[in-house]
Amino acid sequence: MPDTAARWLAFSDEVLAARAAGTPVVALESTIIAHGMPWPDNVRTAREVESLIRAEGAVPATIAVIDGRIRIGLDEAQLERLGQARDAAKVSRRDLPAVLASGALGATTVAGTMVCAALAGIEVFVTGGIGGVHRGAPTSFDISADLQELARTSVAVVCAGAKSILDIGLTLEYLETHGVPVIGCGQDNFAAFYTRDSGFRADCRLDTAEAQARFIRAKWDLGLAGGVVLSNPVPAEAAMPREAIDAITDQALAEAAAQGIVGKAVTPYLLARIVALTGGRSLATNIALVRHNAQVGARLARALAGNAPPSQPSSPLGDGPRRAG
Repeated sequence: MPDTAARWLAFSDEVLAARAAGTPVVALESTIIAHGMPWPDNVRTAREVESLIRAEGAVPATIAVIDGRIRIGLDEAQLERLGQARDAAKVSRRDLPAVLASGALGATTVAGTMVCAALAGIEVFVTGGIGGVHRGAPTSFDISADLQELARTSVAVVCAGAKSILDIGLTLEYLETHGVPVIGCGQDNFAAFYTRDSGFRADCRLDTAEAQARFIRAKWDLGLAGGVVLSNPVPAEAAMPREAIDAITDQALAEAAAQGIVGKAVTPYLLARIVALTGGRSLATNIALVRHNAQVGARLARALAGNAPPSQPSSPLGDGPRRAG
């Protein structure tokens, strides 16, 4: 971590104790709390996810920007404040300086959480689904900052694939171009958030935390900076039929376009609209996949801690992947 970054970080007592004891820590985003789910489901899910990580022998660190500091680990009051806030900013890499400097309340996206986790020395981050290349991107150039962050920042991201509202084929092409490995967990194909199978293959399949940790450690030991995507499909009993969610997604996208909704507002609108159109079923699926990801992420964090190199680099933030030849 750069020496100048320390003044902006505030660790919870639980995370500080974990760092002192060498207990693995798992980062969690806060956009899913402030923008991804309605209250009180958001706060209840956040607490459940944190409890699942603790039960697996790791310590959760939900990350947010509160009162001019990057909070690595939130207490009960901070979780409630974030869950009930109507004005929390979405904080990606671009937004982090402005929200910190202003003292505003901010919920970190996948990209923003990766930046903060790397500054805090956390190697594993659990989320619902990553952002990606939006449909229509060849003309709109709407590509999530999550993808570029994955190319440059050395954090392993456990997710249920990419959100089904995206162009998943182009998302995987972008990741391949930027040297970001995509690992399938429990299946050969890449997951699609609400559904288990996107129809596209992952780069490789590694089913155990130990195998995943060896892969990730080999990548970083070689100086190949950048993240790794672990595609962990939603449990089968909670998955939605692919055809049904595709039709609902198309309807929600058409409605968003008709209302002129663009940029950062698109994803929260679509997720909320899909919840409405599915009668709440998609919310239950969202909760189930996040819980499952938390278990897989905690096991990975433990395996990585047991396969740690003799010494850590001075800063876990990288300049992007380096390719051989």
